Amino acid sequence: MTKMTRRNVTRRNFARGGALGLATALAVPALAQSGKMRWRMITSWPKRLPGPGMSAERVAERIGALSGGRLEISVSAAGEVVPALEVLDAVGSGVAEIGHTAAFYWQGKEPATAFFTTVPFGLLPNEHVAWVDAGGGQALWDELYAPFGVKPFMAGNTGTCMGGWFRREIKSRDGLKLRSLGLGGEVYRRLGAIPQTTAPGEILVALQSGLIEGAEFVGPGSDIALGLYRYAPFYYYPGFNKPNGTGECIVSLKAWQALDRELQAVVAHACATEASYALAEMERLNIEALAALTTQDNVKLRSFSADLIDAARAQAKDVLADFAGKSPGAAKVHASYVAFRDKVSAWSRISTEAVLQSREG
Repeated sequence: MTKMTRRNVTRRNFARGGALGLATALAVPALAQSGKMRWRMITSWPKRLPGPGMSAERVAERIGALSGGRLEISVSAAGEVVPALEVLDAVGSGVAEIGHTAAFYWQGKEPATAFFTTVPFGLLPNEHVAWVDAGGGQALWDELYAPFGVKPFMAGNTGTCMGGWFRREIKSRDGLKLRSLGLGGEVYRRLGAIPQTTAPGEILVALQSGLIEGAEFVGPGSDIALGLYRYAPFYYYPGFNKPNGTGECIVSLKAWQALDRELQAVVAHACATEASYALAEMERLNIEALAALTTQDNVKLRSFSADLIDAARAQAKDVLADFAGKSPGAAKVHASYVAFRDKVSAWSRISTEAVLQSREG
């Protein structure tokens, strides 16, 4: 490609499908000349939800483009084929060839899965990527998911999340019914709240009806689309419960093994590209959405008290230790994750943290 052509590949092109024009230009002729396959992608998200819902769409579009049309994927929203929290079983059993979801939805089946979405007081997005891609995390993830009949990939990221939406200011945590999943949900439980497992598309109704009194999802860019601010105007930070927000693609092992090496590379590349692009896109969406929420929708930003954060930090240590003892897989993943977190923290303290402090003055 010429320099002029490269300049013409804009961010808008990527937002619509991520390098689709580039993919078409680079497609190997042999790919386009071979027979076509059609896959179904099932997801845990409402249709085209900003953030994870759009990540699913872009992954499917990239695979189609990069494969020269050899592998076409149709995307189904949560509930169209299976409920949001049944994607793992459905892909593993062959109901669909591929799914887009979040690993911590499966911690009831295998406790260690939660580590591959986010951990309270754990790795930030760039640190999490370093652990998975360069710190041994992917091999552990593959091993962990093999019994379920799927192969996992990072395929999106909603970034550092918020602490949650609440109908009232947080004065007491006792008995608070809160939509919260993963290890962060367990931390909230030990702080006195009652965590609820609620699919993303059902959170608003649960808040409206009073079934829950608060909810955490991801960040402003996705949360605003769900309309949570209508019934829970107090928006709390920091998101100690979910400092990262990795979205996963899971591919049926049977379907994966039926692909030739070129198509396997296409799938892996499409997922990796989305893991990177989604994080950049969510930064923009979060900036714009937070401004709209606070200036137009009367959302009230609040910080968790220092006492609550200190108590949550202490509970998080116990939660991780307890989960490490729940299965052999959890013990291995926990050991790898904590060791990497301890190593990277020393660097992040004098790099990211120090730069942010110096920037603010």
